[in-house]
Amino acid sequence: MNTLLHISPGVAARFPTYHGLVLYASGLTNGPSDERSTALLRAAETEARQRFALTPPAQHPHLVAWQEAFRAFGFKPKKTMSSAEALITRVVKGGALPAINRLTDAYNAVSVRFVVPCGGEDLGHVVGAVSLNVADGSEPFETHKDGAPFVDHPLPGEVVWADEAGVTCRAWNWRQGTRTRLTDDTTEAYFLFDALPPMSTGELEAAGDALETLLRELSPGCRIERRLLGQAQ
Repeated sequence: MNTLLHISPGVAARFPTYHGLVLYASGLTNGPSDERSTALLRAAETEARQRFALTPPAQHPHLVAWQEAFRAFGFKPKKTMSSAEALITRVVKGGALPAINRLTDAYNAVSVRFVVPCGGEDLGHVVGAVSLNVADGSEPFETHKDGAPFVDHPLPGEVVWADEAGVTCRAWNWRQGTRTRLTDDTTEAYFLFDALPPMSTGELEAAGDALETLLRELSPGCRIERRLLGQAQ
């Protein structure tokens, strides 16, 4: 299981300083957001508003690194933000983090607290190996448009996470697909933290520790493995 995710040679060559952390979890218990998971979101919001009271999120060094990465494969970061910057910007502007389900609430709260993109995918819907690739534009991406299921495609040259059935997350960590997202019925999943310098391996591991603690609280008895990717290996 701990070799499920890979970085393609093309991405490794273009972004040699990328490093990630994957938590593989089984025996999970998910369900609708509850008092505990929404409290995690409210606490993360409070921390973000305090941290970014004087300095906008767009100037945080780790978020700046992601802006530069997005520009490198042709995306405008003010329009297409990394997932962490999008969540934090929403909060700083007075919005609330969305309550989705217990597991998603947990990883979103950790993402905001540690200023690092994080996502979760349901392993029951992942097909084959998962890799970080440079898209050719033909890969299917299952999403929604105007409230209905829709199959979109990445842009040629876009960096995407994809399994053997299609794209699971567009623009590295910008937008997650619907096929593999966590649902109330998820029992097995992987949680992925994406990092670039200046975020250190130690900081990445600390974020992983925080999420692992929450997963064990929300799903007593769950089993968790972890693996470092890229430069952090």
